[in-house]
Amino acid sequence: MARIISSPYIGYLIVQQDYGLALCGCVVFGLTDALDGYIARKYNMQSFVGSIIDPAADKVLMTTLTIALAYGGLLPTVLAGVIVGRDVALSLAAFVVRWATLPGPKTPRRYFDLSIPSVEVRPTAVSKWNTALQLVLMSATLVAPVCGVPADWPALVALQWATGATTVVSGLGYLVSKDAVHRLTKAEVAKRIPKPHILPKKKH
Repeated sequence: MARIISSPYIGYLIVQQDYGLALCGCVVFGLTDALDGYIARKYNMQSFVGSIIDPAADKVLMTTLTIALAYGGLLPTVLAGVIVGRDVALSLAAFVVRWATLPGPKTPRRYFDLSIPSVEVRPTAVSKWNTALQLVLMSATLVAPVCGVPADWPALVALQWATGATTVVSGLGYLVSKDAVHRLTKAEVAKRIPKPHILPKKKH
């Protein structure tokens, strides 16, 4: 949640051209995210809600960086539009798929109840590459002004083209791939719904 709340401040720092402090903030977020993941795996503290909140927090931060860097002229506006546009389209599609796959009865309360899973999204290979490229691009674009590297540096431009291409391909991949979105069966849903903890009865 800290990443979601603090992302707008990181964007504000970038708009104000305080790139050094913004970079430090991103590094702190990255380290804390890695630490949280390590603790969750080590002590078996993973949860269905956490599996949704964590990627959402990462996406909020990446979207904020994309918009702020484009606003500051460090990232091409067209590329930023492609990245944000794909995410918006996938988010809208997710709302539709969620309703279509929600086990009955379909009510607004059950729709927003994250403890009731209905579908599993499996990232495609291109999508994984795109995520990595976006992360590298945002990091490099933020580091560039700190190190005095021009925004039109050939290596940076090549990275922008690669990121844009994989963004488009990965977005289309979710539409045509049969394995990208998996509708959970009743048995799979039953396994993932947390069971209530029943206290043992006291012996009289």
